[in-house]
Amino acid sequence: MTGKRSVWLRADDGVGDWERRKHRITAGLEAGVDWVLVDERDVAKVRELGAVNVAAFRSDADVDVIDDAEGDDEAVADAYVVGKDGEGDGTVDLPSDLSGSADLTTLRRSDNRAQGAYVRILDTEYETFAEEAALDAEFLVVVGEDWKIIPLENLISRVGDDTTLIAGVTSAEEARTAFETLELGAEGVLLDTADPDEIRRTVEVRDEAEQETLDLQHATVTAVEQMGSADRVCVDTGSILEDDEGMLVGSMSRGLFFVHAETADSPYVASRPFRVNAGAVHAYVRTPDGGTKYLSELRSGDTVQVADTNGNTREAIVGRVKIEKRPMFRVQAEIETEDGVDVIETLIQNAETVKVATAGGRVPITDLAEGDEVLVYYEDVARHFGEEVEESIIEQ
Repeated sequence: MTGKRSVWLRADDGVGDWERRKHRITAGLEAGVDWVLVDERDVAKVRELGAVNVAAFRSDADVDVIDDAEGDDEAVADAYVVGKDGEGDGTVDLPSDLSGSADLTTLRRSDNRAQGAYVRILDTEYETFAEEAALDAEFLVVVGEDWKIIPLENLISRVGDDTTLIAGVTSAEEARTAFETLELGAEGVLLDTADPDEIRRTVEVRDEAEQETLDLQHATVTAVEQMGSADRVCVDTGSILEDDEGMLVGSMSRGLFFVHAETADSPYVASRPFRVNAGAVHAYVRTPDGGTKYLSELRSGDTVQVADTNGNTREAIVGRVKIEKRPMFRVQAEIETEDGVDVIETLIQNAETVKVATAGGRVPITDLAEGDEVLVYYEDVARHFGEEVEESIIEQ
């Protein structure tokens, strides 16, 4: 299973009265959860608290609520889940024959009444029931009782790619385990806790699970030449970047140079820890999906990939892009590849505040010299509109 990980927060009547549910939902909104799972009668109340995807438990007992909600967009959930107070949680006995499609009486794909199934894994029969429910469900929410790993491993391996698997957890550490099980992991977790710190930590675990780790290498600088002026791009993000973080940029998509964020003070200007003075408008910058964009294409609201010198990555929102004419350096470097030596290059502003990562640490571009080993990300692929393509492209 692949795709974006998600955190669902449980806030139905099983966790307390409305004030308790409201407190939990507010904490989830502040932490950045992806979904809130409530009873259908609470959908409109959640909408009033803030913008978040809302999933709602639906059962035959909710018919009056459903009728009342018609025509009221605020009372309509983004997705509906069945199984609570039914077969899914043991309130109604399981059907005697679990072969074929599970008899979740309120899971009716034909009329799109519900998109998801909720199943408590009480024993192996419920595990089988969950697998059958997945045949009719766009997403499957499973909550274990006396189990943690084995049933989840089974479901991860057996549930098809057409169904999103959401695993019930009560802590960030359980969420980490769910995301890492069988290396593929569950695509989402349903968190059942009222602790704001635990909710926040679980969202952080989600973000970590989505982060790509890159194999950064060193390339040997073969030329540093002063050039004329070009249109230079500063990328100002909505995040505070760390001392060892920056962006991967370059004139050639296959070889991107690590350019540090402006986290260090200098005698000339104060630090700008949200900024990367990235390069000229034509250069590529790596994006969180593994693609590239031209620096000239970036706009406020876009996302870019931030990396540290160990190759750990995260995404940052672009808050502003500043393009100004500035004098430039052309930096050329050679890197050893399976096919021999390749040459890559980029244009970087001629300024002491612009620093690149080298084998000896952070170095101002004005001090970079032939023979220095700069940190780069090398990927021997061709790209078209930022996407990998199987064709030969010559960049020089």
